[in-house]
Amino acid sequence: MALGIEKSFGEPPVDVLKGISLTINDGEFVALTGRSGSGKSTLMYILSSLDNPNKGKVEISGQNLADFSDEDLHQFRNEQLGFVFQSAYMIAELNVIENVMMPTRKFDQYAKRRARGESLLEQFGLQDKMSRLPRQLSGGEQQRVAIARALIMEPKYLFADEPTGALDTVSGDNVMKIIIDINKSNGTTVLMVTHDPDFAKEAGRQITMADGKMI
Repeated sequence: MALGIEKSFGEPPVDVLKGISLTINDGEFVALTGRSGSGKSTLMYILSSLDNPNKGKVEISGQNLADFSDEDLHQFRNEQLGFVFQSAYMIAELNVIENVMMPTRKFDQYAKRRARGESLLEQFGLQDKMSRLPRQLSGGEQQRVAIARALIMEPKYLFADEPTGALDTVSGDNVMKIIIDINKSNGTTVLMVTHDPDFAKEAGRQITMADGKMI
């Protein structure tokens, strides 16, 4: 839940978000759409705890993010939230399975979740590429690895910022199918920023933004 979210940048300040209030229910798939500069990515970053509002509050699972210490917020983020961005942000020196397993090392759960990592890669059609380096993968394959990494800790919430933006049509369709299946099969709550109207239609609810407001 977000209540009265306001955000500005720069000096003099430019208002990017202007009193946003919304509720996203558990298990929903919500798409944030709008033109470049409408505030959709800024709103997603605030809702996902990656940025703070100037005014207003954000609650996830009934907990006000402002009440967390930095350490507790870091742990909550890593245990409950998954993130996928337009770029896969893979570590070049690590192979596919090691990239997927990176979040587990923060909680000393590598051995416990290794089988899950392999299962995710198999589910995403990458079982024969676990030992390859990022440079040996296509853009669509790298993005599938990024989604597997985001899911390795079994997060309750998945935040995706233009996850198909840098992909060709076929790769983008494949990534969207995975995200849709994650929402339907696992009940994972998904908030996705997208400029693609066809992908936005796949969500259960669309929120269109313009000039820092929901319209």
